[in-house]
Amino acid sequence: QVQLVESGGGLVQAGGSLRLSCAASGRTFSSYPMGWFRQAPGEEREFVSAINWSGGRTYYADSVKGRVTISRDNAKNTVYLQMNSLKPEDTAVYYCAASRLLGTPSREYDYTNWGQGTQVTVSS
Repeated sequence: QVQLVESGGGLVQAGGSLRLSCAASGRTFSSYPMGWFRQAPGEEREFVSAINWSGGRTYYADSVKGRVTISRDNAKNTVYLQMNSLKPEDTAVYYCAASRLLGTPSREYDYTNWGQGTQVTVSS
């Protein structure tokens, strides 16, 4: 079982950057693909990015491609989401999640463990 805690959210002006972190507990963190999702007010939760167990493969939603980088440090049981050139439409609660599947899954139901979320607000 993996427990996840996100941090690093906050208020930033458009064009700014944030780095989100997701700390995981559990001995088998390095076995799991990890993903980031986000949910804006009144919207459904949507996929942002995923990374495979080793960090060698990554996958991004078109809406963030080129602005966001996902990475992981298995020695620290942590996955990161570096977000640059932020836009007001990036405003959302960001969640990290762990999957038991292989590769870089992008569907919400592929993930079995979720963090509580961290708020990102981008002002114009």
